[in-house]
Amino acid sequence: MRISRYIAVLDACVLAPMPIVDTLLRLAEEPAFYTPKWSASILQELRRTLQNKFGYSHEQVERRIGKMESAFPDAIVAGYESLISAMTNEPKDRHVLATAVKCGAHSIVSDNTKHFPKEALVPYGLECLTADDFMRHQYHLDPDAFIGILIEQARDIGWTLPRLISKHVPSLSELIIMH
Repeated sequence: MRISRYIAVLDACVLAPMPIVDTLLRLAEEPAFYTPKWSASILQELRRTLQNKFGYSHEQVERRIGKMESAFPDAIVAGYESLISAMTNEPKDRHVLATAVKCGAHSIVSDNTKHFPKEALVPYGLECLTADDFMRHQYHLDPDAFIGILIEQARDIGWTLPRLISKHVPSLSELIIMH
């Protein structure tokens, strides 16, 4: 059993696209590589993104978010709202940084890294990683288990492992070949 104390707040931009979110959440299942966190504001942003950019129906959005909430009931962070005004990053993503500060996260996983400049994160001991960088870090924790998760995911969605990696974590191709 892997016991992870590493906490990562997942921004809406990495919770929306499949299969990236599938991989991120599989890595958080027991035995977990890390503990995922999000807020009601992040989930609301995810709802808008899934409906407006991805064309999901209201029912599809609610089913997907409902499954996330039931699989990770401890992921929701509350009580961060009073911290938002003290955050110095991109105004529309201050709620994400406030969420990370509130829950004592180690990182924010976001592909909008420009919204989280280092000077806004350093006072809180945080870093912002792209989904790709975050997954490469997770790979190094336990390469065999990580590859096992990807093999299972590829099988579940009817893809080959090389296709899965090339589509959403191309930087892992070189690491896995060397493995």
